Amino acid sequence: MIEIIVNGLVQLFFLMGIIFSIMGNLGVLIFPDIYTRLQASSTCSTTSVFSIFLAAMLLSGFSVLSGKILVITMFFLISNPVSSYIIAQYAWNKEIIPWRKIRHRRSLEQEGRQ
Repeated sequence: MIEIIVNGLVQLFFLMGIIFSIMGNLGVLIFPDIYTRLQASSTCSTTSVFSIFLAAMLLSGFSVLSGKILVITMFFLISNPVSSYIIAQYAWNKEIIPWRKIRHRRSLEQEGRQ
């Protein structure tokens, strides 16, 4: 009975990891600038890797392998947001302007812009 529950959780976490990975890849393709693309890829990759590693830990049981997976997961959870911050800071220092949707054309014309 417990094996069925564990296998169900493993399948659920693997499926969540795959779904978040696909969503992150779609976000990189769809979003317009580096900041929104970076947010999509960073958030979704962190969530997908965490879900897949959690599934691997459940699948391996209580062993040395699950301890190694835990260490790798902790390293990834620390390094991925830090690297995303460094990339965003570099883009900001290079004065890459964030994308902004133009909402009202009339207000821009009143300001003298086109």
